[in-house]
Amino acid sequence: MAAAAFLTVVYWPLDDDLERLVPKLERMVAVEPEPETGSAAAPTGDRFACDVAYVNDGDTLRCEDGTRIRLHAVAARETDETCSPGHPCPNASAASATAELRRLAANRTLSCERIGESYNRITAICWTPADVEINCAMIRSGTTVVWDRFNRERAICRSW
Repeated sequence: MAAAAFLTVVYWPLDDDLERLVPKLERMVAVEPEPETGSAAAPTGDRFACDVAYVNDGDTLRCEDGTRIRLHAVAARETDETCSPGHPCPNASAASATAELRRLAANRTLSCERIGESYNRITAICWTPADVEINCAMIRSGTTVVWDRFNRERAICRSW
């Protein structure tokens, strides 16, 4: 970027040369994306499909391609029935949340919207083929709770 800014100042073009110089400067500052690490390729764009291979717990699942998904703005108990410090803690057991997520997602192809990343997992909002928002369904089931901090960034349960 600094080189492009320097060249722009030093070789400030006349108006008729501007169209010729801009593509050249754009090529000079273009950055190739870093190669992905890990065994699974990251989804491209904001939307992607997940063929659910495994439900880890009440808020995490794994796709057939190895992608790990953490349900955005959803908090469930850990598998050992604890809640991490600073995390919202539902009254329901970890086992009940895991069972509910399995009921909703296991062996289905979900449509997911990437929101961010957390501990090498993609955070996402996902929908079943019947267009049921899984994040919201988990909250409505009573087995998980809304994590307000993340829900303020991108709200789930928009139809509520």
